[in-house]
Amino acid sequence: GSRRQRSTPQPEPPRHRPAGMLHSSRAMRRLSTLARVRAAALVPAWRRLPPFGLRALSSEASVQRAAPAMPDLPDLPHAEEEASVDDSLKPNDVVAQLDRYIIGQADAKKATAVAIRNRWRRLQVQPPLRDEITPKNILMIGPTGVGKTEIARRLAKLMGAPFIKVEATKFTEVGFVGRDVEQIIRDLVDNAILMVRAQLVEKKRAEIALKVEEKILDQLVGEKSTTNRDSFRALLRQGLLDTRTIDVEVPEPRRQNPLDPASNGGNGQPMNEIILRFDKLLQQGGRRSERRQMTISEARPVLEEVYSEKMISDEEVKKAALHAVEQEGIVFIDEIDKICSRNDMRGSADASSEGVQRDLLPLIEGSTVSTKHGNINTDHILFVCSGAFHQCKPSDLLAELQGRLPIRVELQQLTEQDLYRILTEPETSLVKQQVALMATEAVTVRFADDALRRIAHLAAAVNRDVENIGARRIHTILERVMEDISFTACERSGTTVDITAEYVDQQVGNMVTKTDLSRFIL
Repeated sequence: GSRRQRSTPQPEPPRHRPAGMLHSSRAMRRLSTLARVRAAALVPAWRRLPPFGLRALSSEASVQRAAPAMPDLPDLPHAEEEASVDDSLKPNDVVAQLDRYIIGQADAKKATAVAIRNRWRRLQVQPPLRDEITPKNILMIGPTGVGKTEIARRLAKLMGAPFIKVEATKFTEVGFVGRDVEQIIRDLVDNAILMVRAQLVEKKRAEIALKVEEKILDQLVGEKSTTNRDSFRALLRQGLLDTRTIDVEVPEPRRQNPLDPASNGGNGQPMNEIILRFDKLLQQGGRRSERRQMTISEARPVLEEVYSEKMISDEEVKKAALHAVEQEGIVFIDEIDKICSRNDMRGSADASSEGVQRDLLPLIEGSTVSTKHGNINTDHILFVCSGAFHQCKPSDLLAELQGRLPIRVELQQLTEQDLYRILTEPETSLVKQQVALMATEAVTVRFADDALRRIAHLAAAVNRDVENIGARRIHTILERVMEDISFTACERSGTTVDITAEYVDQQVGNMVTKTDLSRFIL
């Protein structure tokens, strides 16, 4: 009997120890030669110190000390830094950011910078008076190609507030087939939800990354195994295990609400289609997941999305997004002159003209718009409208709409010197883009200063003689200059091309001589 008692516990240690050794040996076979040497030093981690400097890896205290040390994760901003984010958006800072990409138009930059700063100022006022302060909407007037749309595009990247840019010609009067103007606010809410979700994920990135790491380690060494867990943690953080294959539960992608009539681009769906979708949803029983095999580098973003959905509730995102839209939302309406009719043409039956102006009146003045996420009050949303007004004047707009756009900014036409500055000063100028594109083919392109001045002179001349399209004319001329070089770049690898004023005249000179005849060609 005593022999049986002594013999029965003997198989237990081999049953546990080889389990961890089996996982580590499988990892060694897939690692590189350098990783094998490191892993060999880490295998007896419970007996002696490994070369990575981890202490007592088998103890619980060491697990607690090793887990928070994540050098690859970005540091989250402190509370003082988060509080100073809005304070840093001063008018001078906004103008300085716009100057990096847009040449001239100081009045438009100043007006938009002041309007953005007033959003922050209103939020500092006490509630009784805060609700009475409404934004001063802006109307930008200027020819095409001078930077109206570019200012809006750069503001969208600069602002941390909900922002949307729309074309006025996409909307029709209520009662006609098409999109009504209230769809602007619905799209703004959708953009705000994506923005708020991304911000919340960024705040919890460290916590999400830690959970993802623990999940990957569970797949590598097992959930209950603590023997080699910290050894594999060090290898995982160094990227030595990115090619290992693990099993991951991948959830099915989110689907649109089948009962929402506005889920199909704002247009209603037939009732029979809604009933069929609802019946299919009941049969499926909700969101399912499937098990897939993928490498650790592929599984990490999938697991990050899974844990971000678990840690961030939809109600929290929706509540924050609705508040951000109402208090900080910005709407940029471009081409507003295209829905404007001259005084002698008023009363036409165009569904995208004067009727859209009447529909915009309550939206800009302040009204409640119903969306699938909740009701939105537009009292404090900033509206910035822009138009070239070639065929009409701003005074041809409805008088009520003119009163709701009190700040008017006129953008100046671009001179030859402005076109030259556009080619040389912006951080993402067209010349730098062409040089970078040719560098991918190992072709070095160098623009002489006289060539850039010649391009600016030709662009200004064509704008003056044919049709003034502003800075967009530079696209046409620069592409004509680079046409032959781009076509033969694959065969000219390792060469250097110098572009001079003579080369520009050779490529583009004939285009200027034909400008007088082009206006007579039907």
